[in-house]
Amino acid sequence: MDEIKGFFGDFRFLSNFWLAAVVYKGTAFPSTEAAYQAAKTLDPEEFKSFRVLSPCQAKHVGHKVKLRPDWDEVRLQVMYDICLDKFTRHIHLQELLLMTGDVYLEETNTWNDTFWGVFNGEGENNLGKTLMRIRDHLRARQEEHSFSAPFNDPIDW
Repeated sequence: MDEIKGFFGDFRFLSNFWLAAVVYKGTAFPSTEAAYQAAKTLDPEEFKSFRVLSPCQAKHVGHKVKLRPDWDEVRLQVMYDICLDKFTRHIHLQELLLMTGDVYLEETNTWNDTFWGVFNGEGENNLGKTLMRIRDHLRARQEEHSFSAPFNDPIDW
C-alpha cells in the first residue's frame, strides 16, 4: 500500500473525530476536533464550552464562534500542536501512526473540505500533510533515542 485515502475503517484513528483526549492551552478536550474548534475563539468561556462536546457537536458550534482575527495565520500550527498532543499522549495511536510507514496520508472526504482534505480529487490535504509531518517528527525522535541509548553507558576497558 502506498497511500491511505480517507480516514475510515482501520485508519479511523487518524480522524479528528476519533475520541482521544487531548490537551490544548492547558485545557482537556475529548477529541482533536473539539480542541481545534475551541482554538478558533479568543473568548475564554466559548473556549471552555468545547470541553464537553462530541466531535460532531464541536464542529457544528465551531462554525458559530467569533473567529479570532489571526485565525488564517495560526490554524495550521494549531492543528499541528493538537494532533501532536494526540499522538504523543496516546502511545498506541502513535504506534499505529508510525506503522503507516511512508505511505501518503490523504484526508479524502465527502463533505467538500478542500482545505484540510480532498474532495472529488481536489484539495490541499492539510490534515494529511500535518499527520505526515508528525509521523516524520515521531520517527526522527524515536531514531534519535535508539541511537543515543547505547552511548550513554561508559565503556569499561
